[in-house]
Amino acid sequence: MSNDEKYMRRCLQLAANGIQGARPNPMVGAVIVANDRIIGEGYHVRCGEGHAEVNAFASVSPEDEALLKDATIYVSLEPCAHYGKTPPCAELIIKKGVRRVVVGCIDPFAKVQGRGIQMIREAGIEVTVGVLEKECQWLNRRFFTYHAKHRPYIILKWAQTANGFIDDHGQALKISNEQTQMLSHQLRAEEDAILIGHTTDAREHPQLTVRHWYGPNPKRMVLTHDRPLLQVIDDLYQQGIQSLIVEGGRKTHESFLEAGLWDEIRVESASFVVSDGTPAPQLPAEVMLLSKKEIGGNTITSYRSRQELLPTSGFPT
Repeated sequence: MSNDEKYMRRCLQLAANGIQGARPNPMVGAVIVANDRIIGEGYHVRCGEGHAEVNAFASVSPEDEALLKDATIYVSLEPCAHYGKTPPCAELIIKKGVRRVVVGCIDPFAKVQGRGIQMIREAGIEVTVGVLEKECQWLNRRFFTYHAKHRPYIILKWAQTANGFIDDHGQALKISNEQTQMLSHQLRAEEDAILIGHTTDAREHPQLTVRHWYGPNPKRMVLTHDRPLLQVIDDLYQQGIQSLIVEGGRKTHESFLEAGLWDEIRVESASFVVSDGTPAPQLPAEVMLLSKKEIGGNTITSYRSRQELLPTSGFPT
């Protein structure tokens, strides 16, 4: 592992701390290194407050300020170049006079998208782009999908028996255990909205809250016959919803699968069987295994689409 990769991994660790507070902004981590020693680090804690670079520079001790002229700042996402709720981080980096900037990936947001890198390079500072690029993109897959595809990042999620049924002879069936239910509620706290079908809503009246975790409840939605799927997705985009969990029944999931509207699939499988019921949706051919974990006797398997999160051509390197 190179030094650039080592310090970029630290950026990713820091950035992940903003999973709830940074929304709808991306999660970003920054590390300042001089003489192979970290002299400052930070992450974007909360939307509307200081970005990762601002917090990293603020953490540098007075005795280390003189080292900035020979320092490298590592940032998991391209520094912003526009005035929003905070001033441009690219200007701050130039003002601080660091020797080098290492960027994990380009910001797809239209007001940035290479402009931050260009500004820093024009100031005579060396910039390296694309260190752990795919890992940096994956961390902000919700933000990237929203801006690149003009829709939320969509997670299809269902539970099934060991022999592939999602209910017992058409009747609701408890498949999750205490541990996996808690993880489901953690997921809800990390995503913006959750959707079920009208049949599931009428039959089970699910709360769809985070009562077994902490954080905000996702926006609750029910897909009905008079709401076309594409219109629902466009409405979510217009509302600024960057991520959506789908927890409906077979027909609801199949509507998303048939439309190609999914990015991630999470399947919880129990160890018991039933003699008959509604078959679980079939996984599409283009899935790629992400992880497989046994939790409390159940197995949670996660898949993702093989499609790239973002095109990489046309961006400065």
